[in-house]
Amino acid sequence: MEREKRITLTKTELNAFRRSLENRQIELGSGNRDRDALAIEMSADALDRIQQASDRDYAISNLERNSNRLRDVRTALRRIDAGTFGICVGCKDNVNPKCRAAVPWASFCIVCQEAADHEQKTSPSEIRTSLLMVA
Repeated sequence: MEREKRITLTKTELNAFRRSLENRQIELGSGNRDRDALAIEMSADALDRIQQASDRDYAISNLERNSNRLRDVRTALRRIDAGTFGICVGCKDNVNPKCRAAVPWASFCIVCQEAADHEQKTSPSEIRTSLLMVA
């Protein structure tokens, strides 16, 4: 497979990505403040307790996912500032423009992302000590 030639983004393109990422950062940051769904309510009814536990698990998953995405967005903004936005952190080739447009916080090219996903699936899962670890 032939590697892509290094493509430099224009200032206008970088500014558009920055605005998009900053908007996403605001959106994700405000979503992490809604922790009411994590409240533990006591109920005498077993079915209500099961439903509340399920709702709480769902809320925790959403907070964790949003927190991870917020970290990725902030990292992408730092890459714009450093002049490395759009360059794969794995192999240093360009991230595919279509991928970059769809997922502006992507830090890997498709090949490196697939390798990272495969490694994550085969590694033992780590115990999470905090739900909202944000860089």
